[in-house]
Amino acid sequence: MNVKPKQNDNFKNVLPYLVLGFVVIIVIFALNMQGTKVNELTTGELITELKEDNVTEITVTPKSNESIYYIEGKLDGYSATESFTARAVGTELDNILALIEKNDIAEYDTNADPGENMFLYIIINVLPLVLLVVVMYFLFMKLANSNKNSMDFGRSKARLSNENDKKSFKDVAGLKEEKEEVEELIDFLKNPKKFEKMGARIPKGVLLVGPPGTGKTLLAKAIAGEANVPFFFISGSDFVELFVGVGASRVRDMFKEAKRNAPCLIFIDEIDAVGRQRGTGLGGGHDEREQTLNQLLTEMDGFGENEGIIIIAATNRPDVLDPALLRPGRFDRQVTVSLPDANEREQILKVHAKNKVLAKDVKLDNLSLRTPGFSGADLENLLNEAALLAVRRNKTEITMDEIDEATDRVLLGPAKTTRKITDKEKKLVSIHEAGHAVIGLKLEDAQEVHKITIIPRGMAGGYTMMLPKEEKIAVLTKDELLAQITGLLGGRVSEETFLGEISTGASDDIKRATKIARSMVTEYGMSELGPVQYEEKSEGVFLGRDYAKSKNFSDQVALEIDEQTRKIIEECYEKAKKIIKENKDLIFQLSDALMKYETITKEQIESIVKTGKIKPVEETANTDSDSSENTESGEKKSSRGRKPKATEENAEK
Repeated sequence: MNVKPKQNDNFKNVLPYLVLGFVVIIVIFALNMQGTKVNELTTGELITELKEDNVTEITVTPKSNESIYYIEGKLDGYSATESFTARAVGTELDNILALIEKNDIAEYDTNADPGENMFLYIIINVLPLVLLVVVMYFLFMKLANSNKNSMDFGRSKARLSNENDKKSFKDVAGLKEEKEEVEELIDFLKNPKKFEKMGARIPKGVLLVGPPGTGKTLLAKAIAGEANVPFFFISGSDFVELFVGVGASRVRDMFKEAKRNAPCLIFIDEIDAVGRQRGTGLGGGHDEREQTLNQLLTEMDGFGENEGIIIIAATNRPDVLDPALLRPGRFDRQVTVSLPDANEREQILKVHAKNKVLAKDVKLDNLSLRTPGFSGADLENLLNEAALLAVRRNKTEITMDEIDEATDRVLLGPAKTTRKITDKEKKLVSIHEAGHAVIGLKLEDAQEVHKITIIPRGMAGGYTMMLPKEEKIAVLTKDELLAQITGLLGGRVSEETFLGEISTGASDDIKRATKIARSMVTEYGMSELGPVQYEEKSEGVFLGRDYAKSKNFSDQVALEIDEQTRKIIEECYEKAKKIIKENKDLIFQLSDALMKYETITKEQIESIVKTGKIKPVEETANTDSDSSENTESGEKKSSRGRKPKATEENAEK
């Protein structure tokens, strides 16, 4: 929110410089005065000097309302910084003036009485006092404000949303089911009597749960915009401070302010920062955070009533929240904001493409099919990267070249075109990636190969982009998991079979294959050990909890788990060996094409499979953008959370 700075604030900013300038002037004046010597003469001595004609210059100044005159001047033999002063009264002045006229002194002046000039009198006598009073006033005001701010640390940091920042459901693409879940909140805020008449109680709190970047904050803003009510927003970390009790005080103040503006919405972003389960961690809990949580629980559903106040909170870690926070009466409802499907991705792309200049060859529906697993934030970043590339290349519109490059940049980082690669390393990477691709082409349950490149990006020396034949939300069969493991091992098998050596390039492939195989044994019950869950996903939520976690299986079972995991890997390895040996010619054809072109697309790969020859790059450049037109595809998720990444990548370390 843009706020005009007050004139008072501007003056306060300039005041220190004015004071500094005043001090500098005084210092300069004092330095100039240090070298001045002033001799005080009596009236008799001055008359004697005048009689002897030793006075070279003289100035007479009358004093207001007094009969005394001040006389300044110089005598013969004085230095440039030396002078004299004297005082005279009525009759003495007459004698002095007569001698001055007789000697005809060249530099003689009679000043006016300063008391007769009111302006000069104010400047000399009043202005310094006024300046001193002003300086003291602002110093005391600044001190008072600092003391006041130091006592405001218990005030709420929740901010009221700006009127110009309002959103509506039109600004939220996709999320159809999620919008339907929260529509009754809007209806209640607009017409509460309808619910009261039926005896219905509106949810006091709604928890938005989902991966990062899926639009939880945007949805909360849209709810406030649609309801047209005050919208307070705050982050969970704004409650917790060093001093115990500050967070609880801020919670009380936040609800106090919300009651004044009821009906209203309070949005707490990243509530897991303050709502974590109590009594966890090494050495017990966090006293300040737990007191803040206790106050939040009391305010949401305690002795007092908070009619007309609805809490909306967002988190991507609902598993760490305290159970008391999730019970009915507090957060009555959980709305899962999941990753968008193909249709929702197309709607999101249309929203973010409104201010982009896209070429005719850019089809957003095709692009949505090629970006499974992307969140709304990922899609916005994708189009933004493409726009930046178009500007960098001095183009007037964004083409599919920029879209493809931006996709690779988002997934793996910028291409390292200046890195010098030896022919041996280039051959090794091409054989490795060809191995991945052949498994995808020849194995029935494997994913489709859409692109192969040996251009280094990030930590990857090359990668093979593979997309599932059908986009799936969460369910995978055993055959599909085995096909994934086989595809991951294809690069290592290809190196060993055709080059007679193995490299570190398959380290990430082996890591991911082992993780899938172990999950099949310990979580999915897809091994000879039967449908028993021996392990559950643990991401180190609480360090203390992890240390205290006990094993729920014996050492004998642990050995069997290792054996079953190794057995799955070995069977997939042998299957990969068989497929690659049977398709030796295809491996070398793909490798030769990669050595020549460095990057080959789906159409070029299909040409090699059918004819043994690759289409020239010019013939496939225009059709590459439509390669996924009839494919409901879903890209495999990478190890970086839910964000997608190229399915097979060779991490050359």
